Amino acid sequence: MKKINVVGAVIFNDNSEVLCALRSQSMSLPGMWEFPGGKIETGETPQQSLIREIQEELDCTIEVSELIADATHEYPTVIVRLITYRSAIIQGTPVPKEHEKLIWLPLTELDSLNWAPADIPTIHELKKYISA
Repeated sequence: MKKINVVGAVIFNDNSEVLCALRSQSMSLPGMWEFPGGKIETGETPQQSLIREIQEELDCTIEVSELIADATHEYPTVIVRLITYRSAIIQGTPVPKEHEKLIWLPLTELDSLNWAPADIPTIHELKKYISA
Protein backbone atom coordinates (compact mmCIF):
# COMPACT_ATOMS: atom_id res chain seq x y z
CA MET A 1 0.00 0.00 0.00
CA LYS A 2 1.19 3.51 -0.81
CA LYS A 3 2.57 5.53 2.12
CA ILE A 4 2.75 9.33 2.20
CA ASN A 5 4.28 11.70 4.73
CA VAL A 6 2.37 14.90 5.29
CA VAL A 7 2.62 17.87 7.63
CA GLY A 8 -0.11 19.97 9.21
CA ALA A 9 -0.03 23.38 10.84
CA VAL A 10 -1.88 23.95 14.09
CA ILE A 11 -2.02 27.71 13.69
CA PHE A 12 -2.99 29.69 16.78
CA ASN A 13 -4.17 33.31 16.67
CA ASP A 14 -3.86 35.95 19.40
CA ASN A 15 -7.11 34.69 20.98
CA SER A 16 -5.72 31.15 21.38
CA GLU A 17 -8.05 29.92 18.63
CA VAL A 18 -6.95 27.32 16.08
CA LEU A 19 -7.32 27.61 12.29
CA CYS A 20 -9.47 24.78 10.89
CA ALA A 21 -9.72 24.07 7.16
CA LEU A 22 -12.70 22.41 5.42
CA ARG A 23 -11.68 20.04 2.61
CA SER A 24 -13.32 21.01 -0.68
CA GLN A 25 -15.41 18.75 -2.91
CA SER A 26 -12.46 18.34 -5.30
CA MET A 27 -10.22 16.89 -2.55
CA SER A 28 -10.19 13.40 -1.08
CA LEU A 29 -12.35 13.24 2.07
CA PRO A 30 -14.53 16.18 0.95
CA GLY A 31 -16.45 17.94 3.69
CA MET A 32 -14.08 16.85 6.44
CA TRP A 33 -11.98 19.25 8.49
CA GLU A 34 -8.21 19.21 8.75
CA PHE A 35 -5.18 21.19 9.80
CA PRO A 36 -3.81 22.85 6.65
CA GLY A 37 -0.59 21.50 5.20
CA GLY A 38 0.48 18.92 2.66
CA LYS A 39 2.99 16.40 1.40
CA ILE A 40 6.63 16.54 2.39
CA GLU A 41 8.69 16.82 -0.80
CA THR A 42 12.02 15.06 -1.29
CA GLY A 43 14.86 17.00 0.32
CA GLU A 44 12.60 19.06 2.61
CA THR A 45 12.44 18.94 6.37
CA PRO A 46 8.89 18.71 7.73
CA GLN A 47 9.17 22.33 8.89
CA GLN A 48 10.33 23.58 5.45
CA SER A 49 7.51 21.64 3.82
CA LEU A 50 4.95 23.15 6.18
CA ILE A 51 6.10 26.72 5.51
CA ARG A 52 5.92 26.08 1.73
CA GLU A 53 2.51 24.38 1.88
CA ILE A 54 0.92 27.14 3.98
CA GLN A 55 2.31 29.77 1.59
CA GLU A 56 0.76 27.86 -1.35
CA GLU A 57 -2.56 26.94 0.31
CA LEU A 58 -3.29 29.97 2.48
CA ASP A 59 -1.13 32.73 0.97
CA CYS A 60 0.55 33.58 4.27
CA THR A 61 3.85 33.00 6.02
CA ILE A 62 4.09 31.01 9.24
CA GLU A 63 6.65 30.37 11.91
CA VAL A 64 6.82 26.70 12.95
CA SER A 65 7.45 25.80 16.58
CA GLU A 66 7.01 22.62 18.63
CA LEU A 67 5.83 19.24 17.44
CA ILE A 68 2.28 18.42 18.51
CA ALA A 69 1.70 14.93 17.08
CA ASP A 70 3.30 12.37 14.78
CA ALA A 71 0.70 9.75 13.92
CA THR A 72 -0.04 7.25 11.17
CA HIS A 73 -3.52 6.44 9.85
CA GLU A 74 -4.34 3.67 7.42
CA TYR A 75 -7.06 4.63 4.94
CA PRO A 76 -8.47 2.03 2.50
CA THR A 77 -6.03 3.02 -0.29
CA VAL A 78 -3.15 4.84 1.41
CA ILE A 79 -1.24 5.04 4.68
CA VAL A 80 -0.79 8.63 5.85
CA ARG A 81 1.79 9.74 8.37
CA LEU A 82 0.72 13.17 9.62
CA ILE A 83 3.19 15.29 11.56
CA THR A 84 1.62 18.41 13.09
CA TYR A 85 3.37 21.46 14.50
CA ARG A 86 2.23 24.43 16.52
CA SER A 87 2.54 27.45 14.23
CA ALA A 88 1.85 31.17 14.10
CA ILE A 89 1.22 33.52 11.19
CA ILE A 90 4.01 36.06 10.84
CA GLN A 91 2.86 37.65 7.58
CA GLY A 92 -0.45 37.82 5.73
CA THR A 93 -4.01 36.70 6.40
CA PRO A 94 -5.10 33.13 5.58
CA VAL A 95 -7.06 32.84 2.32
CA PRO A 96 -8.66 29.48 1.40
CA LYS A 97 -7.10 28.85 -2.02
CA GLU A 98 -7.71 25.07 -1.97
CA HIS A 99 -10.10 24.60 0.93
CA GLU A 100 -13.82 25.31 0.91
CA LYS A 101 -13.70 27.33 4.12
CA LEU A 102 -11.46 28.39 7.01
CA ILE A 103 -12.63 29.05 10.57
CA TRP A 104 -10.98 29.91 13.88
CA LEU A 105 -12.16 27.84 16.85
CA PRO A 106 -11.21 27.70 20.53
CA LEU A 107 -9.65 24.39 21.60
CA THR A 108 -12.79 23.55 23.58
CA GLU A 109 -14.88 23.51 20.37
CA LEU A 110 -12.65 21.41 18.09
CA ASP A 111 -14.76 18.30 18.81
CA SER A 112 -17.74 20.00 17.15
CA LEU A 113 -16.21 19.42 13.68
CA ASN A 114 -16.07 16.27 11.54
CA TRP A 115 -12.28 15.79 11.35
CA ALA A 116 -10.36 13.68 8.83
CA PRO A 117 -9.26 10.52 10.68
CA ALA A 118 -5.53 11.28 10.34
CA ASP A 119 -6.07 14.59 12.21
CA ILE A 120 -7.77 13.01 15.26
CA PRO A 121 -4.52 12.22 17.17
CA THR A 122 -3.62 15.92 16.96
CA ILE A 123 -7.04 16.82 18.42
CA HIS A 124 -6.33 14.47 21.34
CA GLU A 125 -2.96 16.15 21.95
CA LEU A 126 -4.54 19.61 21.79
CA LYS A 127 -7.05 18.63 24.49
CA LYS A 128 -4.09 18.44 26.88
CA TYR A 129 -3.60 22.20 26.33
CA ILE A 130 -7.12 22.85 27.67
CA SER A 131 -6.39 21.50 31.14
CA ALA A 132 -2.84 22.87 31.26
